[in-house]
Amino acid sequence: MTPQGSGAGDAGPQVILASGSPRRRELLGLLGVRFTVQVSGEAEDSSDTDPARLAAELARLKGRAVARTAPGAVVLAADTVVAIEGELLGKPADRAENEAFVRRLSGRTHEVFTGVAVLQGGREQVEVARTAVTFRALSDAEIAYYAATGEGLDKAGGYGIQAVGMALVARVDGEYANVVGLPLTVTTRLLRAAGVPVWGQAAGVPGA
Repeated sequence: MTPQGSGAGDAGPQVILASGSPRRRELLGLLGVRFTVQVSGEAEDSSDTDPARLAAELARLKGRAVARTAPGAVVLAADTVVAIEGELLGKPADRAENEAFVRRLSGRTHEVFTGVAVLQGGREQVEVARTAVTFRALSDAEIAYYAATGEGLDKAGGYGIQAVGMALVARVDGEYANVVGLPLTVTTRLLRAAGVPVWGQAAGVPGA
């Protein structure tokens, strides 16, 4: 595990990010938190079909898997779920399914839920952030072009908002970082509550 993040957050307990996502690593680094990365290896599987509960459960499972190996650390885990009209859209298996996902989202509003779990010494805090995202109406050629980039293959819902996929989006209602994969408002609050300074500021002071 290689330490990452800004040196501004050196004080406080050890922080482990239980995710291999480069997007989550980048976002957590923006908070000035020094951390290491340890992928949980936990299977992303649950029978729950409610998107908010599913995101919370999967984040909790990932966090617990890492927390068992590092009992003294603060473990941060997250999981993002995309849903449209009650249908869950996971990570597309191939280009054809990616096209189907983007076509399903075209011209409609869907919801992005990210569960954030912070675990330390047997204590667990879990919150879920929700953002509504509206796609513009897309042509068949645009859908095929986007799927061909391969950008959406490793992302829930089959798209990434922070790169080429931002051209798909007409409107975002809620926190943008949540759609990328780590809602920073929730993450800041939970880390500070666990004694981790964010931007050099711990809990218990105004604004924390």
